[in-house]
Amino acid sequence: MCQLLGMNGNTPTDIVFSFTGFATRAGRTGEHVDGWGIAFFEGAGVRHFVDHEPALLSPVADLIRHYPIKSRNVIAHIRKATVGRVALENCHPFVRELWGRYWVFAHNGDLVNYLPTLDGPYRPVGDTDSERAFCWMLQSLRARFACHPGVEALSDALGELSAGVAQHGTFNFMLSDGEALYVHCSTRLHYLVRQHPFATASLSDDEVSVDFAQVATPDDRVAVIVTEPLTTNEVWRRFEPGELMVFVDGAPVLARLVSG
Repeated sequence: MCQLLGMNGNTPTDIVFSFTGFATRAGRTGEHVDGWGIAFFEGAGVRHFVDHEPALLSPVADLIRHYPIKSRNVIAHIRKATVGRVALENCHPFVRELWGRYWVFAHNGDLVNYLPTLDGPYRPVGDTDSERAFCWMLQSLRARFACHPGVEALSDALGELSAGVAQHGTFNFMLSDGEALYVHCSTRLHYLVRQHPFATASLSDDEVSVDFAQVATPDDRVAVIVTEPLTTNEVWRRFEPGELMVFVDGAPVLARLVSG
């Protein structure tokens, strides 16, 4: 299956270290070579990069590894195609507008016989089950709320919608509007929170280490969420299957079981 990477912080932070390890997973084993993408929120805008080439080989991914774009919310994805051909339009994350703000979404898993009725403004451009699910969720939220209802009410709605979609298969996803990061786990996801006192972290997929005490201030806090742990010397917490978590300002603020 595909793999997901998300970051949520209380201050704009670059994701070079985590993305370096994450991108290494796309190519060396012959898996996750069917495209990649990453989206950074900056104010009301989004920097969005996708490529149908493997992240390990992509010149665009090389730019991300060496150019420290800073953001409070980031979602990245490396793809192993199961539904939908290898093409630029099928690369996650996907971006749409709702309630006057951008929303970014990426999914890991397969949804079997998932053909929701799409009768609103949101339609897939590609042919993945993931983009169909994203469009249906935004369509459902738009019908339910005239404007952003707040994190707690939105979490309740996403929990209900996620449980329905998850009946069709594996539905690990990340969704963000630039203020909060919503994460649903069907099978495998892990997270950690880096905060003072900071320590040195070493990537498990590359010979790279960073002493975060040298690059962060005592007030900085960042949550990193990923399919499989990125480092060998940090404690990662595994999500429960069916768990929906919400991260704001670099910390989990809500967690609940919404599906099995």
